[in-house]
Amino acid sequence: MTEQKRKLEKLAGVKGMNDILPGEAALWDFFESTVKSMLRAYGYQNIRTPIVEHTQLFTRGIGEVTDIVEKEMYSFVDSLNGENLTLRPENTAAVVRSAIEHNLLYDGPKRLWYIGPMFRHERPQRGRYRQFHQVGVEALGFAGPDTDAEIILMCQRLWDDLGLMGIRLEINSLGLAEERAAHRVELIAYLEKHADVLDEDAKRRLYTNPLRVLDTKNPALQEIVQNAPKLIDFLGDASRAHFEGLQRLLKANNIPFKINPRLVRGLDYYNLTVFEWVTDKLGAQGTVAAGGRYDPLIEQLGGKPTAACGWAMGVERILELLKEDALVPQEEGCDVYVVHQGERAREQAFIIAERLRDTGLDVILHCSADGASASFKSQMKRADASGAAFAVILGDDEVANGTVAIKPLRDTAGEGEKSEQSSVPVENLTEFLINAMVATAEDGDD
Repeated sequence: MTEQKRKLEKLAGVKGMNDILPGEAALWDFFESTVKSMLRAYGYQNIRTPIVEHTQLFTRGIGEVTDIVEKEMYSFVDSLNGENLTLRPENTAAVVRSAIEHNLLYDGPKRLWYIGPMFRHERPQRGRYRQFHQVGVEALGFAGPDTDAEIILMCQRLWDDLGLMGIRLEINSLGLAEERAAHRVELIAYLEKHADVLDEDAKRRLYTNPLRVLDTKNPALQEIVQNAPKLIDFLGDASRAHFEGLQRLLKANNIPFKINPRLVRGLDYYNLTVFEWVTDKLGAQGTVAAGGRYDPLIEQLGGKPTAACGWAMGVERILELLKEDALVPQEEGCDVYVVHQGERAREQAFIIAERLRDTGLDVILHCSADGASASFKSQMKRADASGAAFAVILGDDEVANGTVAIKPLRDTAGEGEKSEQSSVPVENLTEFLINAMVATAEDGDD
């Protein structure tokens, strides 16, 4: 290939790392504003961590024998100083690292939330991408089942606020470390008896992370895992009391749930409560939010022993549900589109547009694509397509007379017809527009 041909090649984005285009903005804005409003209602504060962390944070926090660490992390050596770095595959470990580093828990427990991109090297498919976005909460310093229940209730409130239906809650308890250790011995012994039918993935996990074998999606192994020893049968009195306390609070708040003894988490730091919100509308990628309690993690990463729990949800998966249920909001147009022709009119148009923005109106000022002045007809087409409520029009006559023309672009009378164009003195423009918008809003309410 010649150098010239190489330069002419179109460059494309990395597969599985998607652009979010302007046409999708309304849906993202709707979701983000809804989730932020919900989080404020529960007293959560925003925390923002870097997308790059030391690789050791995830190998220590997530666990070296998890799928994320073994197969999915984007890790590299910094050419400047030789540090081993990783694009964050999840954000709980990063939030905990930040809380420890900056002594956030010095003055008591914290309720924190985050939103942003995560990165995992896996085969892209619907609802699962190499760069994906998560919103999550971390409640640090709270030990009781009441906090577990609260973060679950937050999810239910979000589904209600978004208008989503058909998302089910499944819960389980992973107990404490010593209880999992006793279960692990029995589980390995049981799986060894069926080693001849285990698939390669199950054999690989058999001695390193046998609990994940229970989470297999292989149809040939379903009967085996269904009859495997259940962790819930190994729980001690304290773990059972915690799990029963959670169930009482969920029932008291009319939150339906199913106890799924096969529900585990792919990360090593979880204990006691784990949960998932699942749907049948997204095919294989049915989990839209997941979380639970991870009391050991803060001490594991160098902090003082501190209770903690949280959840994370995949933004792209929730947006897919909104599209599936036809809950996509319409993007709102601007308030005013300023049309002009002639040099003096262009100068005046800039001044008027800025004055209108000073009053809080959203204004698009027509700018030519090629530097030449477009016709009024062409500009009015752009104005109509913008979604603006009104066009403000300036030409030589308007500049000479100190006036502007105002043309409604929508059905302001509610009768399928647009109001007539008006001529208004420049000094009365703002008052005229605001009164017209108030009248339009009142007609819409009627």
